[in-house]
Amino acid sequence: MGTQGLDFAEFYYRSRDNCFRAVLVSVGDQDAAQELVAEAFARACASWRTVSKHPAPAAWVVRTALNINVSRWRRRRREVLVAEPGAIADPAAAGGTADSVFDPRIKAALMRLPARQRQVIALRLLLDLDTRRTADALGITPNTVMAHMAQALAALRHDLMPERQQESPS
Repeated sequence: MGTQGLDFAEFYYRSRDNCFRAVLVSVGDQDAAQELVAEAFARACASWRTVSKHPAPAAWVVRTALNINVSRWRRRRREVLVAEPGAIADPAAAGGTADSVFDPRIKAALMRLPARQRQVIALRLLLDLDTRRTADALGITPNTVMAHMAQALAALRHDLMPERQQESPS
């Protein structure tokens, strides 16, 4: 095996868990996240010469996994709309179990966030990307990343620490 294969293997072993967690937060289904991340890593391996030069290869994998998910959702939606008029395909309805990865209360609070806020949380906190790299990975501006992050954290604080809402300053 050449050094290029070893480099990818090292990258895979170092980043697979964080990439999985980031995608899991975004899609909410453990099985779907595993499948999406596996396919994204396969694509990364096939294009490793290019991906290895990306400033944040793990972000590339996560973004690719999320793009695959959107493509699949659109395809299923078209198939359902053609096959059964009136049926609505809901990508969030799959709802797998991720209790082994996240505390159920945290997972529930994350899943109540809008998709873009979940994606920002996943990239910023789980992959530890800075604001600029998160913005680049999601195709949005850094200011939008910061706004989504602030809104997501406020919502999570409200959901996970309701006792703070009831305390009154002395």
